[in-house]
Amino acid sequence: MFATEEACKEYLAAKRWPGGVKCPRCHRKEGVYALKARPFHWACKNKDCGGRNGYRFSVITHTIFQDTKIPLTLWFKIGFLMLTAKKGLSSLQVRRMVFGERSGTDWRTCWYICHRWRAAMKGDISLAGEIEVDETYVGGKAYNRHGGRTNHHGGKNPPGVGGPGTSGKIAVIGAIARKGMVVAKVIENTDTATLDGFVHSAVGPNVSLISTDEHSGYRLLGRDLPHRVVRHSAGQYVVGAVHTNTIEGFWSLLKRGIMGSYHKVSKDYLPLYVNEFSWRYNNRNNPNAFADLITTCSN
Repeated sequence: MFATEEACKEYLAAKRWPGGVKCPRCHRKEGVYALKARPFHWACKNKDCGGRNGYRFSVITHTIFQDTKIPLTLWFKIGFLMLTAKKGLSSLQVRRMVFGERSGTDWRTCWYICHRWRAAMKGDISLAGEIEVDETYVGGKAYNRHGGRTNHHGGKNPPGVGGPGTSGKIAVIGAIARKGMVVAKVIENTDTATLDGFVHSAVGPNVSLISTDEHSGYRLLGRDLPHRVVRHSAGQYVVGAVHTNTIEGFWSLLKRGIMGSYHKVSKDYLPLYVNEFSWRYNNRNNPNAFADLITTCSN
């Protein structure tokens, strides 16, 4: 489908402006004229926009592709590979697959393209039905991870060194509708205001159940939402319909992807990786996933 630059640009224009080309500055179709000498370029001559000389723009203006020198055929290929890789693709792997081992292309170019795609993997989702909410921690030093009290010699670390903890880790909260979609977000802390605010922003009016663990940050949800708790500290994991197994499965997918494909993710860029895994999960059964992704590429 996308063997040439022209094919890519035609597809991008059709998905970006299904009702006709609009100016990316004033968002109007009237007063927009195609430039015959430059395919896929237009000029907006509305008085309050481009005026007599016209505001000139192209099919990639105000998109993740703006100012790129990389062919759109490669952009599209990388975007498709990211969609089909369940646990993600590192920049080095993308470079090997797309450009080849002996290519002079810098891995930073692939890193830049992948991050642009991750930025496009956004969505405004409102969850309904039975919903699970949970928080997790990503990253941190080895001695703060589960089982970290055992050192690399197979012995035990001294008292106070290592062991489970959240020091140096980044908090991520998520809400998932069973057999549905997920919403996840990087947060600074796990206090009541943060957790309560996230839940109310992620769920819609048609919620029949919200399942969480016994974290005190969720204690106020029951005031206006059907909230029930499963107490992991008491050995409870499933109490009827109350459990958090689905969202924990998503956390497993996220962490295995980070550990297996990326190895390490900084706090600054973790929101983009959360975007990627959430978007791919939400479109796991969508045959038009790539087409829908193209529609999110403009700002």
